[in-house]
Amino acid sequence: MNVHEKINYVEIPAKDIQATKKFFSKAFNWSFTDYGPDYTAFENEGLNGGFFTSEHNCSTQNGSALIVFYSSTLKQTQEKVIQAGGKIIEDIFSFPGGKRFHFADPNENEYAVWSDQ
Repeated sequence: MNVHEKINYVEIPAKDIQATKKFFSKAFNWSFTDYGPDYTAFENEGLNGGFFTSEHNCSTQNGSALIVFYSSTLKQTQEKVIQAGGKIIEDIFSFPGGKRFHFADPNENEYAVWSDQ
């Protein structure tokens, strides 16, 4: 649903679109719609968005925004990320409000997963 002046879509750089699709399909059961060889989109994953071909990546060290997933089973989600080929950047740690970990996808984009469980 499109809501006036609310965040509607996110676009993320990807050095390898096929590796991106494989990783997110395996780790989070996402599906994609391709729009040519240099763009793929996802829907209904909390926020709609897409990946575009780029040599750049997103990292909090570079000052980029951090996309954060929620999980009710944090350790299991971490294992799924690892099994899908993700790299753990920061292992599970506590913070006010819960626990979380940070990981990189095959493009070295950084994400976090948190839980209040």
